[in-house]
Amino acid sequence: MLKKQAQLKKRDLYLNRLIAFQDTDLVKIITGIRRCGKSSLMKLMVQHLKENGVASEQIIQINFESIEFRKMSTADLYQYVKIRMPDDKKTYLFFDEIQRVGDWQDAINSFRVDFDCDIYVTGSNAYLLSSEYATYLAGRYVEIKMLPLSFKEFLDFHGYEIKEKQSPTGELRKRIYDVEGENYDPKELFEAYMKFGGMPSIADIGLDTDKVLALLDGVYSTVVMRDILEREKRRGQRQITDAELLRKIIMFLADNIGNNTSITSIGNTLVTEKLIDTDKRNGKPAVQTIQAYVGALLESYIFYEIKRFDIKGKEYLRTLGKYYIVDIGLRNYLLGFRDVDTGHCIENIVYFELLRRGYDVAIGKIGDNEVDFIAANVKEKIYFQVTESMNDPSTRERELAPLQKIRDNYEKVVIAGECDNPVTQDGIKIVKLTDFLLKE
Repeated sequence: MLKKQAQLKKRDLYLNRLIAFQDTDLVKIITGIRRCGKSSLMKLMVQHLKENGVASEQIIQINFESIEFRKMSTADLYQYVKIRMPDDKKTYLFFDEIQRVGDWQDAINSFRVDFDCDIYVTGSNAYLLSSEYATYLAGRYVEIKMLPLSFKEFLDFHGYEIKEKQSPTGELRKRIYDVEGENYDPKELFEAYMKFGGMPSIADIGLDTDKVLALLDGVYSTVVMRDILEREKRRGQRQITDAELLRKIIMFLADNIGNNTSITSIGNTLVTEKLIDTDKRNGKPAVQTIQAYVGALLESYIFYEIKRFDIKGKEYLRTLGKYYIVDIGLRNYLLGFRDVDTGHCIENIVYFELLRRGYDVAIGKIGDNEVDFIAANVKEKIYFQVTESMNDPSTRERELAPLQKIRDNYEKVVIAGECDNPVTQDGIKIVKLTDFLLKE
């Protein structure tokens, strides 16, 4: 019996981006960590097409994770599509995990040249858009970067509804309701999000710790085993073969999210634990090996790197960037559920929320102080500080100080997990974390 398709849950943020490029000559490439919803997004796009008059015979879908297509070559793919092309009608091509096909870009370019078609592909590894392939498709593709669920999406996927209610003092406050009408403070459900993370498939099994851990173990194992340790051999690239070394680097990065980190600092820790040899020429950790392993983790979208920017000097700095993990639930799976590093976990969540909202994000340096995030796009620039609480006067002073030193007129915001008095001070907005995450 064929697997019954589960009801699709909306991911309008990403679907609208796809629709915006529908029927253009650009190849739509959806990227992101495994199990973050890329396949479902393509199904949502197919559903959108059918609802808007596109016939089923105009849509060709292939999932290369299926054994039916596992050994398909570029030539096989071309012939498979060619014989299914309808006459005199535009065809919509959907290819899931296309990086499994060698020289896939040759087939994609041939489809573009030979047929009237609109092309959508997904990939779970950034090597898909490495310099070699990106050059080949230069100017002919648009990347849709997909992430696990935001807090708002988490609530929607788990059947909650957000409503605004007026308090006795006249303020509008958000309350969250379940299907039975029970209402919750946003903070209660944010704690669940902080614990379990935003992998979409968690909504299918419920917020049960053992089941969620089993699911996250599957995600982690697939990313590490399939996308890193078993990835195809590539010309001129150092191979990732040491599973124990990879695990140690993953644990180090997961334990140090939001901390200033360098390849050297990772290496020094690994040398101390005797997991990696030093370079015989200089007695230092083998930087190239560590760089290759960290690069593989970035390619598989399990970690993201953020650079430092000198606000006064207006230039990016080469030293001491930071790493954030794509899903806070994965971190809890790796390190165990623990009530430490809450501030860095909140930072991690805010960083990915800013990426979802279309910002380029950097760490800010202003003299000896640091601004957690500079978020910029073509329309605006905003400086952000992120903190666990703004209720203690000394904490309040510390978090405001870096923003007060910035002399330009761009917006400045402090996001606080706990804040009894969210106001504007010295032109700096202070907002509650849940209000920020639930903002339209």
